[in-house]
Amino acid sequence: MKTQLTTRAVAARILAAVCGGESLVRALPNGLEPLSPENRPLVQELVYGTLREWPRLEGIASQLLRKPPRAKDADILCLILTGIHQLSALNVPAHAAVGETVEAAKGLGKPWAAGLINGCLRNYQRQKDALEKQLTPSQSSALPQWLWEAICTQWPEQSGDIARASREHPPMTLRVNLQQVSRDDYVKQLLNADIAAVCDPHIATAITLETPRPVSSIPGFLEGWSSVQDASAQLAAQFLQPQNHEAIFDACAAPGGKTCHLLECAPTAQVLAADISDQRLEGLQENSARLKLPLDIKVVDAMQASATLSPKQFDAILADVPCSATGVMRRNPDIKITRKASDIQTFSQQQRDILAGLWPLVKPGGRLLYVTCSVLEAENDQVIEAAQSQLSQCEVVPLTGQPGFKTRLGWQTLPSWDGGDGLYFSLLKKMATDPLG
Repeated sequence: MKTQLTTRAVAARILAAVCGGESLVRALPNGLEPLSPENRPLVQELVYGTLREWPRLEGIASQLLRKPPRAKDADILCLILTGIHQLSALNVPAHAAVGETVEAAKGLGKPWAAGLINGCLRNYQRQKDALEKQLTPSQSSALPQWLWEAICTQWPEQSGDIARASREHPPMTLRVNLQQVSRDDYVKQLLNADIAAVCDPHIATAITLETPRPVSSIPGFLEGWSSVQDASAQLAAQFLQPQNHEAIFDACAAPGGKTCHLLECAPTAQVLAADISDQRLEGLQENSARLKLPLDIKVVDAMQASATLSPKQFDAILADVPCSATGVMRRNPDIKITRKASDIQTFSQQQRDILAGLWPLVKPGGRLLYVTCSVLEAENDQVIEAAQSQLSQCEVVPLTGQPGFKTRLGWQTLPSWDGGDGLYFSLLKKMATDPLG
């Protein structure tokens, strides 16, 4: 990428890469790499903000364009969408939003698009209210049509809140390492550093900062006093209830937040943390080293885990499985573009295969906590329903707590604009073998 590209041109390039199928996790660092540190925040805001609003912005652009740009000109569509986003949501002077977005087309080597972009953005300024009124409910909610329909069907009373949360900046929540410091004392440390924070009323380890900040500026972070972890994610340890001296297997452990929390709760537990590749385990190794936690780390495909690890068995298994990520859209807004309705069945089958691969590793009387960051029943209760019929000696243990909602076979938190993400939990117990057969 040429270093002379403007911030808006860089943002358009990153967004076009996502449109082409590249994940935001890869496209964003690659795009930011040549930029100076002071230019990166605006690019990140343009990229994340545009993706969070994508269905809405695309719905507006479709009214302004006679025909959609060709696939090879996806960067021009992305410039138009970032321009509309600046005019509708950011504290950017209108003349700068229009002028610099138009100029970015020239930096991308497409000066022919300058007039097109200028016309679209000027017309948006003049017709904003009328254009917004023509949007469909899913576009107004900034969700793909298929996902909006699914959420409205499964969560009719909460659909508006779920959509709203998907468009917000996520809060920055810390998990306090109670082996190192009490939560009250840690809050005092934060206040002494002029960092305002709020304790979660339901989760004993969770503190949410009023303003996100680099971890390097957080007291005690490098010493292992705290970790960044969403409040809902901290429920995993609460539901699994790890005990000292137990053998515990975290089967889909990367990047390791939940794994490390288990050991903070049960420091003498024997924890094996695994994931499908060395690359995915790098973050886990860094986290465990910072927290000084004695983890056994191994590459294991969860679907083949029983064949790989047999005859070993575990008192408890955590299965935080791959999923649609529909409960964490504000953190992964590229799924508003990349995720398709057909993906859900693929994830569901993968989740069932993982449970089948892990279940033989559960000791009789042991337990497995199934976790997704999805709000869709097809990946949650329906997967557990299938597990009940397919896995031997499988019993669902009812879960209760706060925050969240009881489902038929588990517990669901929903994304909240000022709270945690949308996660699903179901606790399975392997019934002990009847000695009488």
